[in-house]
Amino acid sequence: MRKKPYWEMTTEELEDATRQFDKPLVIRRSRPLTPAEKEQWRAAKRKRGRPTIGRGFQRISVSMERGLLKQVTALAKKRRVSRSRLFAQAFEKEVANESSQISA
Repeated sequence: MRKKPYWEMTTEELEDATRQFDKPLVIRRSRPLTPAEKEQWRAAKRKRGRPTIGRGFQRISVSMERGLLKQVTALAKKRRVSRSRLFAQAFEKEVANESSQISA
């Protein structure tokens, strides 16, 4: 049978369900973590934020004419990518073109 959620329990049921937490923590009753638990622990400790793509990212400051920035923003929305991703794609394309011209 499935346990009731705490918020649906009566006072007596809640007391019974949480009785184990009234006792002090005894180290002798603990055990080493299993590999699955270790992975869960690592995942919980990991910092949240942007996923690492490639070698990470470096924030830069770019100046450009406002009209061009509006066009870039509109294009990014149309393609459903971030403005940052659109710039990265353009730079990747430019670097690839330059590399192919050098090796040719």
